[in-house]
Amino acid sequence: MLAMPGLCLLLFALIFTPTPVKGHYQVTSSRQPVVAAPGDDVVLQCLVEPQLDTVDMTVEWSRPDAKRRAKGVEYVHLYRDNREVLDMKSSSYHGRTALFADGLRHGNISLIITNVTTADEGEYKCFIPKLQGNAKSSVVRLVIDQSSNLKPNKTVPSETHLHHEATRQNYLNGGVPRSRSFTPLILICVSLIFNA
Repeated sequence: MLAMPGLCLLLFALIFTPTPVKGHYQVTSSRQPVVAAPGDDVVLQCLVEPQLDTVDMTVEWSRPDAKRRAKGVEYVHLYRDNREVLDMKSSSYHGRTALFADGLRHGNISLIITNVTTADEGEYKCFIPKLQGNAKSSVVRLVIDQSSNLKPNKTVPSETHLHHEATRQNYLNGGVPRSRSFTPLILICVSLIFNA
């Protein structure tokens, strides 16, 4: 059986191991596909974890499953130098994509696509080239359900709703909520070590 100091050290290791190293970030998205009907407005959720201000960073959204044009990559949406870059954007997405401007300050790089069509179905890659960390990109799959009898959904969820939902999903997938305080546990273990 473990002695109290050993038990406390084991507890510390278990609690603090999943915490990301400061300065190491990852781009995350849901593993579930986004399902929409033709004419819907959709949000392809993509976040930087832990939260990071990405306003001054380049954010690229592309279609890894799409054919490449002769002169290079065509982007679904390209954000660089604090603005959208249109000259490298695929013509089929002109006037139909946007990022949450305020969300960039909190690592929300989700893409809004309006009036989706069957041609929009497929994989979308969100990528931050200069992100410090191993996971600089993530892929979101969009499925267009032509058999849907629903009216087009023109309501785009708010940033607050998206952030809350992402936090909830992170927690359900085994993530540790950032707001948890370990101070009482630390005090108890220190007390046990010195009183043993």
